[in-house]
Amino acid sequence: MTLQQLRYAIGIAKVGSFNKAAEALFISQPSLTAAIHDLEDEIGIVIFNRSSRGVTLTPEGEDFVAQANQLYHHYETVLENYSKTEQKKKKFAVSTQHYSFAVKSFVDLVKRYNIDDYEFAIRETKTKEVIDDVASLKSEIGILYLSEFNRKYINYLLKEHDLEFHKLIDCHAYAYMWKDHPLAKKASVNLEDLSQYPCLSFEQSESGSYYFAEEILSTNEYHKTIKANDRATMLNLMVGLNGYTLCSGIISEEINGSDYVAVPFKDAKGEDDRTMEIGYITKKNFMLSTICRFYIQEMEKYLQTYTPERSR
Repeated sequence: MTLQQLRYAIGIAKVGSFNKAAEALFISQPSLTAAIHDLEDEIGIVIFNRSSRGVTLTPEGEDFVAQANQLYHHYETVLENYSKTEQKKKKFAVSTQHYSFAVKSFVDLVKRYNIDDYEFAIRETKTKEVIDDVASLKSEIGILYLSEFNRKYINYLLKEHDLEFHKLIDCHAYAYMWKDHPLAKKASVNLEDLSQYPCLSFEQSESGSYYFAEEILSTNEYHKTIKANDRATMLNLMVGLNGYTLCSGIISEEINGSDYVAVPFKDAKGEDDRTMEIGYITKKNFMLSTICRFYIQEMEKYLQTYTPERSR
């Protein structure tokens, strides 16, 4: 097995076609096909299902390509660090649920490193895509949260994809809303207080979406609900409709502005027993890049000094 064969398999899996992969890899299609056949014979599995519509990964192929991605990423890291010849730009990508602190830390990271030397990417996306992106090494790190409700299911998915969760912070639930919302100046709010206003949530559109929800108490029945797929729309709905969302309360004014507040969420008895454990996911036993470790440090530094009351 060679690094070139791994590169070929990764390239085919990425585009779903031998012809397109051959063009991108600057190799003839027959040579590419022969190289993959040799690889499959050597490792004793079928990596790709072939059909007139293209190619798809077999279950064994999915596992193989995931590990090939990891191995090839290590190779590229060593090459970038020690090669004396001019190399293409280094890459660093983050996939995250919609957390402004993750964006704030990413901004600080980009300011620290020379943007001319890197291809940076940050993807605020659906929960399942955060997991898939890190599993395939499309992103080196992913940011999401666990709760008593979703922990078992999310941990199952992480184990299935050979990922591990690293805790950053525990936080209670807050109702996030426009500063001129009728409830914005209350010491705390409960579901009865919020019942006449639209509950906003980020769209997941996946089976098991309750477990993928970014908002705590996702299984509650709300009289008025609106789903959005980006943070800017969510903020506009807060202003235009007096909507709210239930979140961690960890908000960066530098990113979201100062027109929004986080009000502590309590139950009907005035108790606050709902905890969100926010953390990051990475490939298990994966050697993180220097820039990724710096990004983690920036998040930890921000979260250590942050209190939700600052946003009120």
